[in-house]
Amino acid sequence: MKSNFFFTEFKWDVNELSKSLHLTNEEIKEYFKDGRRCSFLIERKLRIYMKAELAETEGKSYDLIDENNNKWEVRSHTNDGVYFCPSYMMGSGRKFDEEGFLKKLKVVFGYKIANIQTFPNVKVYSIFSEKVLEWYKKGELGKNTKIKPKKFLTLINEQ
Repeated sequence: MKSNFFFTEFKWDVNELSKSLHLTNEEIKEYFKDGRRCSFLIERKLRIYMKAELAETEGKSYDLIDENNNKWEVRSHTNDGVYFCPSYMMGSGRKFDEEGFLKKLKVVFGYKIANIQTFPNVKVYSIFSEKVLEWYKKGELGKNTKIKPKKFLTLINEQ
């Protein structure tokens, strides 16, 4: 039986990033803790670490394809939380659609959740889609599959 979770940890050097990007250490920390800004960098760092390929387009329901042809969705665990539904269902004026969420779970092998709250040490959890579905069926996820940071860490630590 495979484990439900496993993780890797990336360590970033704030001083080196600051120097090479010509930004202050505070700006580096601010940008790397913002999921909208950091997600592309995490995807590329994971691509190298996993020896994976990026999805053909940003519009795909996954971000990475590993060497076994498994599809992974990359998400950031921020101060606001983490969500598992497709991106087009999150944000102002957007609506959760259970059918679309369940379809996504059939496409992706799992999720890579990067806890960017702890930048510059970023722990990336790998969570299989079956576990996300189990959480959903048990009512552990919010109504739109978004959960707060503390709840996410509680679910991870229960295992």
